[in-house]
Amino acid sequence: MLTILLILIPLAAGLLTFFLGGSKAKQIALAGALAELVIAVFIWTQFNPAGGAQFGFNYDWIAGSGISFGASIDGISMLLVLLTTFLVPLIVLSAFGHNYKNPSAFYALILFMESALVGVFTTTDAFLFYLFFEAALIPVYFLAAVWGGENRLKVTFKFFVYTIFGSLFMLVALVYLYYQTPGTHSSAITAFYDLQLTPAAQGWVFWAFFIAFAIKMPLFPFHTWQPDTYTESPTPATMLLAGIMLKMGVYGLIRLLLPITPLALNEWGGVAIVLSVIGIVYGSIIAIQQRDMKRLVAYSSFAHVGLMAAGAFSTTLNGMQGALIQMLAHGINVVGMFFIIDIIFSRTNTRYLDHLGGITQKTPSLSVYFMVMLLGSVALPLTSGFVGEFLLLAGVFEYNNWLGAIAGLTIILGAVYLLRMFQKAMFGETSINTEHFAKLTLSERAVLIPLTIMVFWIGIYPATFLEMTEPTVNQLLRFIHN
Repeated sequence: MLTILLILIPLAAGLLTFFLGGSKAKQIALAGALAELVIAVFIWTQFNPAGGAQFGFNYDWIAGSGISFGASIDGISMLLVLLTTFLVPLIVLSAFGHNYKNPSAFYALILFMESALVGVFTTTDAFLFYLFFEAALIPVYFLAAVWGGENRLKVTFKFFVYTIFGSLFMLVALVYLYYQTPGTHSSAITAFYDLQLTPAAQGWVFWAFFIAFAIKMPLFPFHTWQPDTYTESPTPATMLLAGIMLKMGVYGLIRLLLPITPLALNEWGGVAIVLSVIGIVYGSIIAIQQRDMKRLVAYSSFAHVGLMAAGAFSTTLNGMQGALIQMLAHGINVVGMFFIIDIIFSRTNTRYLDHLGGITQKTPSLSVYFMVMLLGSVALPLTSGFVGEFLLLAGVFEYNNWLGAIAGLTIILGAVYLLRMFQKAMFGETSINTEHFAKLTLSERAVLIPLTIMVFWIGIYPATFLEMTEPTVNQLLRFIHN
């Protein structure tokens, strides 16, 4: 019943927060998120990486149709459950310094989204995957539309239309696959793996899935909703989007698209990798030109996810493992970066680099945390980003040397725009906005310290996580290559 608890605890805590929260909404939400983390860590201590899917349950959902309410945890699921349950308490805690209107609804929506995200990463039924995939969209839509910036309604409408449009393609593909299963039909994801589809059928299923997941991540050229949505959303919603929600798209590639359409990969996989690599370079170049720190990190995230997708589409062990550990590392780094930007904005009322400067003189400790997150993002050895980017580039090089070389530009370009941002914000003379910059609060340190620990844990001892996912990745690669 542990997997059921993972899905239901944040849902129950969200309802409790919404109806009974009031002035204590943030404390109730944090307690619920911490309880979820405790369950996830307990499952991790009992988890056997070589044991396949574990802690599973399966109940008939629509009787006689082969559609079930089922979930279990394998190595890939375990990694993403840990990422989700680790980040959500920190995201809740990061909001403690703000007084959001209607806090009961605000914090409840964060917990509802956590429930949907855990559902996506653990479900074994394709239609249930679709249900959770769409359910995760609703809370973040309201978080952005109600508590976002001046252009929030226009931006969130574009975001909603984009993602619904993409999900329609996925639904059509799932219905088609369901009717291709023999007998009374089944919507189990593993049943879709066993289908012997023609190359032509796999081709259109490939593109239906690709469009759905490429929009959610996003990949070039389906990315235009992302920078505006990240910028206009309140910081906790941006953290959820960048830290966890975009991982649903990469997870969908690995769990559904690649093993279901292996023949289509021979024809179209190269196109997908080229689009991913274009996004790496394009996103990095646009990031260099940004003056708004939040928008800069949004384009940085767009570039990083392009490398994750390229590694996954390489269908090599290095590429797949790199994509998974980079999902973990990117989630840690990008949440830390957005939180630091929020700290700076809360004290200066600006995110523009031209209006900042000299913050190190006022708050040296913030500079240390900022530098740790930055070095993790630029893949410095012994930090979280290095392991993932090394494996990803090795996987893309194994697929094609030229594409690997171009993808490697992400390290150089990333250092350019991130170090430039750090230099302009933290060094130099103080400005009128930063001359009275306040020191970090206890709750802010409580968010930054765990993130910093994880940056070095992943960088120094990545085997903790690579050994967790490798058996499941090898199993999926057998489906793809056989």
